[in-house]
Amino acid sequence: MSESRGRKLTTGVVVARTGRLSKLGDPLQFAMDLLAPKLRRITNSGRQYEVRLVSRDSRSEPTAARTATRELVQDEGAAVVVTLAGTQVLPAVADTCEELGVPCVSSTFPWQVYYYGRGATADRPFRWTYHFCWGLGDIAGIFADMWQRVGPEVEVGALWNDDQQGNWSRHREHGFLPVAEARGHELVDAPAYHEPATDFDDQIARFRSSGVEVITSTATAADLALFRKQAAESGLFPRLITCSRWLAYPSGPDLAEAKVATLVYWTPRHPYRSSIDGMRPDGLVQAYERQTGNQWLQPLGLAYALFEVAAHALSTASDPTERGSVAEAISTTRLETIAGVLDWTRGPVPNVATIPLAGGQWQPGTHHHPHDLAIVSSGVPGLRVEADLELLR
Repeated sequence: MSESRGRKLTTGVVVARTGRLSKLGDPLQFAMDLLAPKLRRITNSGRQYEVRLVSRDSRSEPTAARTATRELVQDEGAAVVVTLAGTQVLPAVADTCEELGVPCVSSTFPWQVYYYGRGATADRPFRWTYHFCWGLGDIAGIFADMWQRVGPEVEVGALWNDDQQGNWSRHREHGFLPVAEARGHELVDAPAYHEPATDFDDQIARFRSSGVEVITSTATAADLALFRKQAAESGLFPRLITCSRWLAYPSGPDLAEAKVATLVYWTPRHPYRSSIDGMRPDGLVQAYERQTGNQWLQPLGLAYALFEVAAHALSTASDPTERGSVAEAISTTRLETIAGVLDWTRGPVPNVATIPLAGGQWQPGTHHHPHDLAIVSSGVPGLRVEADLELLR
């Protein structure tokens, strides 16, 4: 089926309910359940349309994600698909939407990896797939703010894997290097490691020989814990570790003790408001924690915003039953959301809108929140710094 059915519009949701990404799927499922009653109908040019939200499980792996996407498009007649996913799953969903000719909106994936990694160029953008997120340079910039606390022009050990996360982080044009060099820092690029890691002997030897005091990484929590253990055993004691990816939300028992610093893209303190019902981040966090009994996760705000963008596109498209019209509406969207202002008219490349970052550090919290992500550096207007960056020695 090439077009959505009649006057009933379907938003398809590819969500990880099982497998290793299921924790990332929790906020998306929660946002879907929360917003489904509020999005039962949309009005477009004075005409009302029924809307339904339908999900399929990606099972945290690309083959199942492609199947889930096809089912949503071909069996359910999705007018638009939304997703949050991992380094292999999200591209699988977006590529399938591109192949099938259906609009897709996604997030929580550095935009260079999403855009260039899937084969687009400035002259050859995607036709159907759209994304909002931060970039690798944004991560490097907010990390560099924290590296400066150790010292000017400090050498930084790069602990990167041999997969997409590491390969794009070390990319000479689109990765960390341009920002690091512009800020006066030398990146000491150690040999790439394979996930899951079994040892970091080569990387530790490289860092020790260079005398690095700062480590930056895209490691999983488990691999970073192994690195820290082996580094200490070898006599390597960095003063600061900055790490993106999994450490952007609670994922290990010793985050606060390790004083790991990371990126912050959304918190209950962000000064934003929903375009659907005016909800603020703190209200969304309270609803999530009350219903789930779990600590809030950063992807929660972005998951909610996916539905804001989908609803906006369906309500502003010249014909919401025609997928090309919905895609065109996304491409011209500028919308204030619970995740911030999302503007696809500004770039940095076609198909991409960006959000600003702050820097955070895991510090001891309360009984309910044993790990607290404190803001130690902010590039977000209206989000204040609330704690000092704590160095390891």
